[in-house]
Amino acid sequence: MASVRNKVNPLLCNIPYVLTWPRFGFRTICSGRLGFAPSTSSSLADTDTPVAGKKVLETFSEEFEIGSRKITLETGKIARFANGSVVLAMEETKVLSTVASSKGDAVRDFLPLTVDYQEKQFAQGVIPTTYMRREGAPKERELLCGRLIDRPIRPLFPSGFYHEVQVMASVLSSDGKQDPDIMAANASSAALMLSDIPWGGPIGVIRIGRISGQFVVNPSMDELSISDLNLVYACTRDKTLMMDVQAREISEKDLEAALRLAHPEAVKYLDPQIRLAAKAGKQKKEYKLSMVSEKTFEKIENLAKEPIEAVFTDPTYGKFERGEALEKITQDIKRALEEGDDEDLKILPKTVDTVRKQVVHRRIISEGIRVDGRHLDEVRPLYCEAGNLPVLHGSALFSRGDTQVLCTVTLGAPGDAQRLDSLVGPSSKRFMLHYSFPPFCTNEVGKRTGLNRREVGHGTLAEKALLAVLPPEDVFPYAVRINSEVMASDGSTSMATVCGGSMALMDAGIPLREHVAGLSVGLISEVDPSTGEIKDYRILTDILGLEDHLGDMDFKIAGTRNGITAIQLDIKPAGIPLDIICESLHPALKGRLQILEHMEREISAPRIQDDRYSPRLVTLKYSNDALRLLIGPVGALKRKIEDETGARMSVSDGTLTIVAKNQLVMEKVQAKVDFIIGREIEIGGVYKGIVVSVKEYGAFVEFNGGQQGLLHISELSHETVSRVSDVVSVGQQLSLMCVGQDVRGNIKLSLKATQPRPKSKTDISIDEPIAPTSQEVNVWTAIEDVSNEQEKQGATAGPETIDSTSKSATQAVLIRSAAECDEEEKSDVLNSKGDNGSQSASKSDKTRIPSSLSESGLSSRNAKKSKRGKDAILDFISDDESDEDDGLSSRNAKKSKRGKDAILDFISDDESDEDDATSKTPMSANKLNLGMKVTAKVHQIRALGLVLDLGCGIRGMYRFEPGEKRDFEVGDELRVKCSSFSTKGIPVLSLVRRVI
Repeated sequence: MASVRNKVNPLLCNIPYVLTWPRFGFRTICSGRLGFAPSTSSSLADTDTPVAGKKVLETFSEEFEIGSRKITLETGKIARFANGSVVLAMEETKVLSTVASSKGDAVRDFLPLTVDYQEKQFAQGVIPTTYMRREGAPKERELLCGRLIDRPIRPLFPSGFYHEVQVMASVLSSDGKQDPDIMAANASSAALMLSDIPWGGPIGVIRIGRISGQFVVNPSMDELSISDLNLVYACTRDKTLMMDVQAREISEKDLEAALRLAHPEAVKYLDPQIRLAAKAGKQKKEYKLSMVSEKTFEKIENLAKEPIEAVFTDPTYGKFERGEALEKITQDIKRALEEGDDEDLKILPKTVDTVRKQVVHRRIISEGIRVDGRHLDEVRPLYCEAGNLPVLHGSALFSRGDTQVLCTVTLGAPGDAQRLDSLVGPSSKRFMLHYSFPPFCTNEVGKRTGLNRREVGHGTLAEKALLAVLPPEDVFPYAVRINSEVMASDGSTSMATVCGGSMALMDAGIPLREHVAGLSVGLISEVDPSTGEIKDYRILTDILGLEDHLGDMDFKIAGTRNGITAIQLDIKPAGIPLDIICESLHPALKGRLQILEHMEREISAPRIQDDRYSPRLVTLKYSNDALRLLIGPVGALKRKIEDETGARMSVSDGTLTIVAKNQLVMEKVQAKVDFIIGREIEIGGVYKGIVVSVKEYGAFVEFNGGQQGLLHISELSHETVSRVSDVVSVGQQLSLMCVGQDVRGNIKLSLKATQPRPKSKTDISIDEPIAPTSQEVNVWTAIEDVSNEQEKQGATAGPETIDSTSKSATQAVLIRSAAECDEEEKSDVLNSKGDNGSQSASKSDKTRIPSSLSESGLSSRNAKKSKRGKDAILDFISDDESDEDDGLSSRNAKKSKRGKDAILDFISDDESDEDDATSKTPMSANKLNLGMKVTAKVHQIRALGLVLDLGCGIRGMYRFEPGEKRDFEVGDELRVKCSSFSTKGIPVLSLVRRVI
């Protein structure tokens, strides 16, 4: 229905009143009517002075519904000077499309059609974040949407119409619910219908999704995110024009069902456009068509037909030899027609090309033999090579006939993902495929410029094809970039990119679900000149570049053995019946399986990478305060680490992700991060630190983000050390293992624990307790590492402790500095002198041998008694040791050692008796303390440890030691000792002995 809206225009108040008289007929028509009328009829009778008029815009609109979405077409209000303009609205999203054509009659042999699609940030109420606060060059999405509009409208321009035409589509407003690309395509069709440009439309463009097996017409963006099919389909009333598909391995049968549904839904767009054009459209203008006369065409055909047939029937010609022979034929005909009309000479290449097309079509339909001598369903010879560039993360070379593509894979941190500024869809993408078509691949000279529409389109098609088989982000957090360089082009380089990209991803160790391959299917048809209907046709598998140029269809289909992942259909005639499109799916599947078999022979599983070149990714958890310390002012410290190491770091809420080229770089950057902000300290963890001070009893080492730990003299070496300064010095960098915490809260570090133990001279092996190994970080290198890591996360504890084992094995402990220890040392000495002034007491304090009984589960009364008794014995041992250091004879030393061993055996027996007495009392969580020995039963056996039942519902975990026999059975009784607790309070136990 037509609607009329009036608005006061103050700019027209001074127009002479006589010009507003309706009887003079002062009107301008431009996609509507513009007139001037008096404000009211009564005002004319009351006064003779001119009054302000009203501007009348006559607008026309059509409303209809498709897929439960209300759609409106409107013209006459906006962009009235354009040759044709339409605003299409779907809910709150509106798109303006305009059409204009040049007025000149320049002679050309091609259609200079330009389609521009633009999304400006004002459409969603946002100011651009660029420096100039303006939109810059067209983004990839804008180029892709422009191609989506161009492909279905181009074949419908009449033959010989070579006038310049420009279609511009702009998003006026976007609610984020609908993708404006389909709306822009339908609006452009309506604008062409309203214009005076000859065009064989209208067309309808529809999107089909599939959710839980049910097809959805015009799905919203939220629905599209959970759909396994994204089909864009364009057609006229009875023929298909364009198809674009992204899917998750959809079968040919299901895709055909989607196409059968899409066609009638797309046809619903046609009648509203026809009605709108009948109300507000312009009369089609008579444009001069660049047509060759029948007489000239017959003359050219007679001269060119036989030489062209001779070239096409010789399969020994290569791509360039055939091209040179055809160009020589054109030059010979040009010399023969030099005395003719100049316009005939200007369109001579186009006419010769028409003759070539007729020759090729007639030979293929009648004989079934193609230009290069292949059968219709034959695939060209294949060559595959994976890993040809071993220094890279992944690489592959794929050749099909004369088409050759080199694909490389580069892995990066999650922060390397591409950021998108589109009005709809995700804000970033972690998988990128960049396709390059350099001039040398066709033996031409050219200049490389910015984004190319063809390169963006081909790269996006290959990207869609491979995206369906990538592992999910939670399993594979890398950002991935595939770079495809076309080395030689003779047809379907985008499908060669799919094949090469799939092999390169496998070579990089990425766990793809399946290999993906693709090829292009062509069509050679014979058309009835009177009706325009196809009388006969042949479907070609794996078309050459020449067959693409002279044929009627370029149907690119990519997928796995299980189904299709991506499709792009381009045609040259004004539509192809849908039945032929569906028939083409089956030879495409046959050819795809042949290529997949060849690719799987080259590489069939993700490759295990060499540590020298394989990338490493680590995800670490920190507090946000610690991450702010790492980033530094405006990210300066983070950038400095990245520049020095070559690694990439990504920071999110509480998470730091590091990606390095290899393990050596990873260790380097982790050392820098640990020194700045540290990690949660774990018993058994190895840390790099710097000696900051040397004492008589040991050295203080700064490590793990500026924290300090004590390296006791007894932990310097497996051999006896008389002076600390003989082994370490201030400023020396060491790799140390955290072995525990003493009674004063100091972290105990060990240097000898990181060194191999020398063999005993008497060949008697002495078993020492080994600190539990630190939990490995989540490093992904190949599919085997992923499975091992998942096994580790679930194997060390039962269902109650799975969450706790994913973190540190022990709680974070307090680390005291050297200065604090010195102050406490002084105060202890003063206190000891004030109490009794005995030299033995101060000596005992200075030795600081921690008592294991202070960590036992005894009552406070028994613990005090035991501590007093042990302190006296240990004071005696200390005095005896000091006498030995002063130079006792070896005989006295042996006696002292024998006496000390007896005393220590007495202490051990006393402790075990007390522990036995304690273990007989009912167990509870409050009574279980560090150092306590209890009897436990094996509750569950995991891959890397045991889950032990301590009684009263208390469960603990025991980790297998390297080389330990693992012949445990559920129900076995073990004598264990509580060595630490996890961050959630789960006891971590060490084995004392088995109970028989």
